[in-house]
This record gives sequence, structure tokens and C-alpha cells, in this order.
Amino acid sequence: MKVDLKQSNAEEILESFESLHVEINETLEIEVLQSTLESIGYKAFVDLAQIYFMKMLTPKVNEQNITLRFKKLNTEASFHNTDYGNEKYGVESEFFNIDKTKQFSFLYYYQEALKFIQVSKKQRILNLGVNRGDEFSVIKNMLDTESFKALEFLGVDYSQTAIDYAKNEFKEHSNVEFTCRDINELESSNIGRFDLIISIGTLQSSNINFNKTFMSIYQNHLQKGGAMVLGFPNCRWIDGEMIYGAKAPNYSFNEMSLVLKDIHFCKKYLQQKGYRVVITGKDYLFLTARKILK
Repeated sequence: MKVDLKQSNAEEILESFESLHVEINETLEIEVLQSTLESIGYKAFVDLAQIYFMKMLTPKVNEQNITLRFKKLNTEASFHNTDYGNEKYGVESEFFNIDKTKQFSFLYYYQEALKFIQVSKKQRILNLGVNRGDEFSVIKNMLDTESFKALEFLGVDYSQTAIDYAKNEFKEHSNVEFTCRDINELESSNIGRFDLIISIGTLQSSNINFNKTFMSIYQNHLQKGGAMVLGFPNCRWIDGEMIYGAKAPNYSFNEMSLVLKDIHFCKKYLQQKGYRVVITGKDYLFLTARKILK
């Protein structure tokens, strides 16, 4: 499908996208003036693509006009719509093919969170919902070899196949362990306490009582003066693409109330315990907390 928008402003371009009907996997080409693109910028069109569940492709450029190209995503092709039982996040799942650490809007803010809590000075690090261990890989790449070896890591996940995969990925690192456990039953385990607890997009799972589980983790597994890095998804994964905006039931548009409610609960709780808490991020909102030194 080709659309001529060379004489259109931002409002008219948005109105045009609203009226278009693009089939799944169909390529949409829109022609705009070089001056229009210089005024609006590529990022605005990347955002536009996400709003209408499209992937922006490489544009075609000539001296005066630019053809912007978009591919319509399959909104049904998402791990959110699948059910593999205990292995919803296992190696055969749609979720397992996702590597959020390759998304700069995730990687940058996650690294900043780790710097804020001074990850190199921690001793024991726990990751709840570790899956294949991507967040541990980021820490490994941030530190020199000796600093990484000096830390003790434990990754917990409900998926046995994901845990088996992670064990193989870190088999050369004796300081990194993984175990298959139900986070709802973590209180009865003997894993001990940690200087840093990380959990990215796990505590919001539908089978977890968020407030109760969060408080239990803090009370039973965080070392006195320890730090926390919690990631709250403000995005959806559609057809392999990270699409900005939390999706709530019964709404066709982005709705962040539940995300903000959980973040507010954690922030207030930790501040009452004497923590400095910062909220950063975009597609994933990071709550990062470190003890205030007196």
C-alpha cells in the first residue's frame, strides 16, 4: 500500500494513519518531503509505527522525497496470548525468543540502576524470574572478570527448561547458580538473604499476590541494608517487537494505573524502611532502591 503524504503536516499524517486499514504483514509506504522529515524527525515516525502496531523498515531516500516503510505486525503473535502451563516462559515458548537486553531503552536504564546501587560492591545477588539469565549477563559484561567472580549469584525461575538453559549458559562460572522454584513458596526455602534482589516483570504475574509477595521477599530475603532493582513492564511484545505502553484488561489503549499502583506501593514501603528510591525507564519502569547512609 502506498500513500502520498508529501503535503501533510503532523496532524494530517496522524489522521491518515488512523483511517488506514493495513493487513497483517503488509508493507505500508508513505511519501513525505525531506523538509517534513527534518521538521518531525525519524523518532516521531517510529513512535507512530508502535501506536498502530507496525515495525518501521529501512526508508527509501531520493533528493527531495523520502518513502517511509512500515510492516503491519500480527497482534495475535505474542506470548501474552499463549499458554504452555508451567512452561509458558520455557525454551519452547514465544517469550523465550525475546531478549530485552538488546533493546536500548531497557539496557540503558537497567545498567543505570545497577550503577546506582553499586552492583560491584554487593556479595550475594538474587534474581527472581531469571529465565535464561540475561540480566546476569549484563552484570558480567559491566564488570571485570575478577569483580564478577567475587560475587555470588542465584537465579530463580518457575520454568525448568529455562533454568536448564541458564545453567548451561553459565556452566563455566561456579559462582552462578540457578534453581527451579515457585516464588509463591519462596518463604519456605533456605536460600538465605541477599545484598541485591532483582526482579524484572515477574512479581506482576497473575498467579502472584503482588503486595504480599513483595513484602515477604523484603522481610525474608533482603540483607539488612541491601538494595533492590524491580522492573515493571510498560510495554507489550507483539510479533517479536517491543511495543510501548502497558495493556490493561477491558481497554483497547494503553492504561498504566496498575503499573503505577504497584510502583507506588513499593516506593512508599521502602521509603518507610529508610531507602532512597528512584523511578526511571520507559518501556520498562525501574524502581531502584538503596539504603540511605546515616
